[in-house]
Amino acid sequence: MNIHEKYGSELFAALRQQRTVPPLIARASALTIDDAYAISLDFLSRRRAEGERVVGKKIGVTSKAVQDMLGVHQPDFGFLTDWMHVDGDISVEQKKLIQPRAEAEIAFILRDGLKGPGITPADVIAATQAIAPCFEIVDSRIDDWKIGIVDTVADNASCGVFILGEARADPRDHDLPNLKVTVTKNGAPLSEGLGSAVQGDPAQAVAWLANTLGEYGVTLDAGDIILSGSLVPLEPAVAGDVFEMELHGVGGCTARFV
Repeated sequence: MNIHEKYGSELFAALRQQRTVPPLIARASALTIDDAYAISLDFLSRRRAEGERVVGKKIGVTSKAVQDMLGVHQPDFGFLTDWMHVDGDISVEQKKLIQPRAEAEIAFILRDGLKGPGITPADVIAATQAIAPCFEIVDSRIDDWKIGIVDTVADNASCGVFILGEARADPRDHDLPNLKVTVTKNGAPLSEGLGSAVQGDPAQAVAWLANTLGEYGVTLDAGDIILSGSLVPLEPAVAGDVFEMELHGVGGCTARFV
């Protein structure tokens, strides 16, 4: 078993057993970003072997607020599977969430595939069927969220589960950098943000994703759900919490933890 398989297996076991592991970089200081993505792919392969199906991709740590909170100062990416897609209430136990945090995002639903390099924000808009309000519930299999970039990359960009709101909108009808989101937690105002929090423009973030994935021979595919990054700081969640977001001019989304 090589180091990619070793840590991929360890993260997969941590997910299934609902526990954390020590930071990888603290135990293998020579791990590179490329090693981390190889670990992530091994982790994914184990999930797929148990029947999970890839339905999209996600961008992580794109906004300054999230980068400052986590101490990680460059974006990363991960994969979304059908098991991660939650339609209703989020069962913390069933979904094996360990230390979840909620973040409000703009999801892109692709009509056409995108393959980098050379993808532009205009290409992203042209390939997008619709945008939707979304909560991503990030989670970390690393002890106490003590992550560096290698740790979060290896851990599938710290993805837990995600919920899409019912609303759909044509991105051509909206000024994406100025789309505003407001978030409440248990009925009280929590945070607000703009699309520009994500690399200046969510479409730019998706273009970055397509181009970065292209370096690894991975494409964005027709029908993919793409989570473009959090517009607001992450907020810890426990069973009983209810988060609501409104993507102004588009629609809302609710994440209820049970």
